[in-house]
Amino acid sequence: MDQPSGRSFMQVLCEKYSPENFPYRRGPGMGVHVPATPQGSPMKDRLNLPSVLVLNSCGITCAGDENEIAAFCAHVFELDLSDNKLEDWHEVSKIVSNVPHLEFLNLSSNPLSLSVLERSCAGSFAGVRKLVLNNSKASWETVHTILQELPDLEELFLCLNDYETVSCSPVCCQSLKLLHITDNNLQDWTEIRKLGIMFPSLDTLILANNNLTTIEETEDSLARLFPNLRSINLHKSGLHCWEDIDKLNSFPKLEEVKLLGIPLLQSYTTEERRKLLIARLPSIIKLNGSIVADGEREDSERFFIRYYMEFPEEEVPFRYHELVTKYGKLEPLAVVDLRPQSSVKVEVHFQDKVEEMSIRLDQTVAELKKHLKTVVQLSTSNMLLFYLDQEAPFGPEEMKYSSRALHSYGIRDGDKIYVEPRMK
Repeated sequence: MDQPSGRSFMQVLCEKYSPENFPYRRGPGMGVHVPATPQGSPMKDRLNLPSVLVLNSCGITCAGDENEIAAFCAHVFELDLSDNKLEDWHEVSKIVSNVPHLEFLNLSSNPLSLSVLERSCAGSFAGVRKLVLNNSKASWETVHTILQELPDLEELFLCLNDYETVSCSPVCCQSLKLLHITDNNLQDWTEIRKLGIMFPSLDTLILANNNLTTIEETEDSLARLFPNLRSINLHKSGLHCWEDIDKLNSFPKLEEVKLLGIPLLQSYTTEERRKLLIARLPSIIKLNGSIVADGEREDSERFFIRYYMEFPEEEVPFRYHELVTKYGKLEPLAVVDLRPQSSVKVEVHFQDKVEEMSIRLDQTVAELKKHLKTVVQLSTSNMLLFYLDQEAPFGPEEMKYSSRALHSYGIRDGDKIYVEPRMK
């Protein structure tokens, strides 16, 4: 059979990991001895091959000599072949079948949709536990073939594959724990429920950037579909009603949720979003990547009660009544304005005159003197100011620094400012 044109896996491997490009490290399994070849091969007497091979974006189109792959890669367990030009599953099979301990394989951004994956080829993937097919445009038929031949597959990545629907596999994949299927176009819940049927042991489901609009399922059905789901990521989905959030409580083992960038939450403040979500999801221990501590949960649940206490009865969620049963009916929090005062009313004393004035606290002593010039008929250079705190035991304090701001004196309503002429 003719060798496909382009660069082979073995050619790239020898170029990248030759002694000149990849300094030799001593240790068991680090160096692979290769006998000299009369054909002028670029291989040297010894290559330094790590157990994790990264050969992304190298223009690989084919496998190369399978005997050489077997000699070089017996100890390799992770292989990144993303963003190459592999378009034939048979060539991928030649590589993988000669890497006996392979557990992680990344085939992202290879044009593999141009060929059909036969079960005989997929069988060479049998030991793989983590498979990445992002942006490979792999068909569901290809995915089904893989699932049937990979009995130990635990993590599957199917992002950026333009999926609008999900095709159910004829057999369930009991081993899969994590499915990463972001950045597709799975808008209808009827497609998502098929994932629960195919992967009954699923622990983590990452659905970000799919524009899922609603969760159309009964609570009992949700519990049966995803009985082991512990974590779900719905970032930038199209969820727009609180009823969909409440349905997440139907997953019996759910403890982690990610819900940033959804239409439902756009009108709320950052504080409101987090507290309302925590209060509605009593079983979660991590929200949007942050741990929910016991104190934060109680604060959020009390916030929830106060948030809905003035709503019409028909708009109050059921969770409100559950929390009222837990905490009782709470009093509204007092509204306290913590902003600093911008002005105060003080008594200005000059000789025998007393005048009540409102002064701005953001101005300086020099600016206050200018303001008082017309009141006391003194020039600013001939004016001394003294501040008397009505509760201070030490008497008046001279305001001697012209650039000092008035708020730094702690002036309050009712305090006194004395004006005296400077002695010549």
